[in-house]
Amino acid sequence: QENNIIVLLLLLEIVASLGKTSLIMSLVGEEFPELVPLRAEEITIPADVTPEKVPTHIVDYSVTEQSDEVLREEIVKANVVCVVYDVTQEETIDKIRTKWIPLVNGGAEKGSKIPIILVGNKSDLRSGSSMESILPIMNQFSEIETCVECSAKNLKNISELFYYAQKAVLHPTAPLYDPEDKQLKLQCVRALSRIFSISDQDNDHILSDAELNCFQKLCFGNPLAPQALEDVKTVVWKNTSDGVQDNGLTLNGFLFLNTLFIQRGRHETTWTILRKFGYDDTLDLTDDYLYPPLRVSVGCSTELNHLGHQFLQKLFDKYDEDKDSALSPAELKNLFSVLPYMPWGPEVYSNVSLSDDNYISQHGYFCQWMLSAYLDVHRCLEHLGYLGYPILMERESQTSAVTVTREKSFDLEKRQTQRTVFLCKVIGPRGTGKTDFLQAFLQRSTERNERDPGPPTIYAINTVSVANQDKYLILEEVDVETEFLKTADAACDVACLMYDVSDPDSFNYCASIYKQHYMDRGIPCVVVGSKADLIEAKQHHGMSPSEFCYKHRLPSPLHFSTLLTHTHTHIYSKLTWAAMYPHLNGSDMSSTSFWLRVTLGATIAAMLGFALYRAFSRHK
Repeated sequence: QENNIIVLLLLLEIVASLGKTSLIMSLVGEEFPELVPLRAEEITIPADVTPEKVPTHIVDYSVTEQSDEVLREEIVKANVVCVVYDVTQEETIDKIRTKWIPLVNGGAEKGSKIPIILVGNKSDLRSGSSMESILPIMNQFSEIETCVECSAKNLKNISELFYYAQKAVLHPTAPLYDPEDKQLKLQCVRALSRIFSISDQDNDHILSDAELNCFQKLCFGNPLAPQALEDVKTVVWKNTSDGVQDNGLTLNGFLFLNTLFIQRGRHETTWTILRKFGYDDTLDLTDDYLYPPLRVSVGCSTELNHLGHQFLQKLFDKYDEDKDSALSPAELKNLFSVLPYMPWGPEVYSNVSLSDDNYISQHGYFCQWMLSAYLDVHRCLEHLGYLGYPILMERESQTSAVTVTREKSFDLEKRQTQRTVFLCKVIGPRGTGKTDFLQAFLQRSTERNERDPGPPTIYAINTVSVANQDKYLILEEVDVETEFLKTADAACDVACLMYDVSDPDSFNYCASIYKQHYMDRGIPCVVVGSKADLIEAKQHHGMSPSEFCYKHRLPSPLHFSTLLTHTHTHIYSKLTWAAMYPHLNGSDMSSTSFWLRVTLGATIAAMLGFALYRAFSRHK
């Protein structure tokens, strides 16, 4: 728990002169005070002298000095309330039930009740225990954390009283356990089930000795000794029918262990586990855990780096149960079972390339993650958090899985980029064939699309090999007839202006969009004539597409057809090259000299990098 948490502890006594103030004075002075005031001043115990390492404010309330209104104000502010009774007077025990607990928590909902510690003072004046009378009250009120019998006179259990008060705040029972049903609460079971699933590295639904030790080291700093490990499994085996299987711990065994910790008063063990995995006091994952801050400046983009790729590869291998390098719907559902919702909808089957069985291929899996990181990095970080990235990768947060690229203006200035993901907006009138263009990018045949239709989507992502390196290209379909293209919507790394060669009015849209949004913005544009297998019609625009491109120093128009599959790779490569080298926007990318210059530049950059690496190695 963080050190800035403050425990505000309010002491109440059932009737005057029960020794409540003496308890406080004995704690502070470490001796029984001869003169006891009606009420002690507010006292702060520093964090470094408390077992839980958190500062504690102790507030004393006096019935004779203070009003009921002041009492109500103090109760609202308190983190925990200690109700003091006299172990020698039965009537003070009765008032716990009839007056003081209703006063503290009478109007509170079940999940928001203030924890209460019952304090039986003057135990030095009674030979036996008052617990027989107290237990029925504790069973009736779940907010009662514990009962401590103590003596201010001989300092018995004084420090323990304040330890249990801190513990009631930092390691509360209420969110974890139902004392009436004697079992873990549903929210706690869900949290621990997620933790078990993340810790089960091979997905065999059993925590092996190696996995248990990884878990133990992660949560508590040290692995268990071999004998201690066997002792744990023996306890579970003796008390459950299915807690141990194949010499490992099952989910039921894991839940039983945590139930046992709580029943034996070791709530801090379960809370240490829960907080290590990102949970707060209400057993929700904290915002700090799920949404770590990540600053992305204008002109920058986000993509998963080698750490993110490494984590996702482990995740894929874990859930690809039949090892066919693809995730079936059932396997994909299992992978995301630790999330409260399914993050990928059915449109993912139209976004990426699939296996022969129409499953998410390994390649498609990484493509979808790259798409997620590019389009909505904060939602991507949330998903990685649920999946346990910070825990399994031993990183402060999941932001270490993401690279924020430098601003595009610097790329233009340096005439090179380190980015691996580029966005291409495919813009054209309805009916041009943009959807076919996106599906062809995923190497989908028209016949297969008709046989296995996926829900409509405006994205397709795949890799394109450039200078022997794989780059991710995102195609986003934009229909200019159904939506007004705002300047912000036109932003991209490269624009693909598509027209229908058989429709004489089609190119007008491309020319208009170019002049309105791209002519003066420095964003490279590539003109593509679709349905190239049909008879080409003369465009009604003032000049032909070729003349238009020549005039505006654009590459010559490319031609696309679902029937001419050999042309596809060439077009997507040109789009990727244009996105990577926007400073060459005015060049004729169809000419041999252009490709020679680009390839030569990439080769020289690689050779220069290798030479610098060798020089640096020798220097070291």
